[in-house]
Amino acid sequence: MGILNVTPDSFYDGGKYYQDENALLNQAEKLLQEGATILDIGGYSSRPGAQAIGMEEEKKRVLKSIKSVAKAFPKAYLSVDTFRSEVAREAVEAGACMINDIAGGNLDDHMFETVSQLQVPYVMMHMRGTPQTMKQLTQYDHLVLELLDYFQRKLAELRLLGVNDVILDPGFGFAKTIDQNFELLQNLEAFQVLDAPLLVGVSRKSMVYKRLGISPNDALNGTTVLNTVSLLKGASILRVHDVKEAVEAVKLLNLLSSSTK
Repeated sequence: MGILNVTPDSFYDGGKYYQDENALLNQAEKLLQEGATILDIGGYSSRPGAQAIGMEEEKKRVLKSIKSVAKAFPKAYLSVDTFRSEVAREAVEAGACMINDIAGGNLDDHMFETVSQLQVPYVMMHMRGTPQTMKQLTQYDHLVLELLDYFQRKLAELRLLGVNDVILDPGFGFAKTIDQNFELLQNLEAFQVLDAPLLVGVSRKSMVYKRLGISPNDALNGTTVLNTVSLLKGASILRVHDVKEAVEAVKLLNLLSSSTK
């Protein structure tokens, strides 16, 4: 899953494709040529402490971008990165075929109902609070067990609504400290008990660059290492800024798997 942020303030690529359709389409083409299966388009920055924006501004950013990318690359699979059901609905009408919700339905009471009506794949992430408050909500008694309980309850709600195509995202960096991120990665296999695909998003995040004492711009190698670990521990989808390197990791691990059969 290649990341396409149409925001002015995302932590790594903020402003690169914001209000610049040519830059957006060039990046979309690059990600697809490098092997992206899905393009994830988001207009609300979810970095810690990011400024909140209204729904109409999010729609303005997202819908135009989805329509442009869908027109230029009609065979591409597009995901909308939003926690608002109204944005999700209009994005699907504009050409998206997947909803990626960082809030797992917690910030919009109509999200699960909307997903049920649209019948598109739904990425459900774990987060506490909002991007503005999540850094203060990192107290857990048993991190992995609490996330497993969260996902079990949410999956039961969705299945009652007839939603079965659900991808789980543990939410690295969302209401979790750097040490907790590594604890989560160490125990990623535990989530296989939920019998749902796992999406992992660690691309150029602080768990990489802060631990290595570098900047997000220099965090590609570290990202690839953690992506590889994630694949070994059961990840089905990697959400990344750098598709080429992620695809290479997938290909090499696939070769390793096939050679042991």
